[in-house]
Amino acid sequence: MYELRPVQIVQTPNQILMLYMFEKRWRVIWTDGRALPKNPDPRWYGYSVGQWEDDYTFVVQTIGMDDRTWLDNAGNPHSTDMRVEERYHRRDRDTLELTVTIDDPTAYTQLWTPRNKLPLKLMPPDADLMEMICSPTEAAAYKKLVDTQKK
Repeated sequence: MYELRPVQIVQTPNQILMLYMFEKRWRVIWTDGRALPKNPDPRWYGYSVGQWEDDYTFVVQTIGMDDRTWLDNAGNPHSTDMRVEERYHRRDRDTLELTVTIDDPTAYTQLWTPRNKLPLKLMPPDADLMEMICSPTEAAAYKKLVDTQKK
């Protein structure tokens, strides 16, 4: 759900799409007023619905995350009972502040909320997401970039 590489956020009348640069993945957050389904099919990014709390805060509820996924890069697990709340708050013109609360009574004894809010810097409107797919050509481009920076 959380990617530190560039993410493009697209708003349509019924949903918000999060387009991730890494491996060209995407996530759908429904904003058409629907409720979370009772028993959604498991998905890598879960099933998400969101609503605007005010002009600056967007709140997302997610359930139905596939239990083969991890909470983070450290490999912390979760169960199929996990519920996630994300709060995206526009702190200033260039900064979104993300606060995440994880509720998984099967895997954890209490709510899990990071101590620090994650500031997300906005990219310029003309920024272009580059393709980043785990393939030999991407590895070659990365090696070329690293070798150039060593000089």
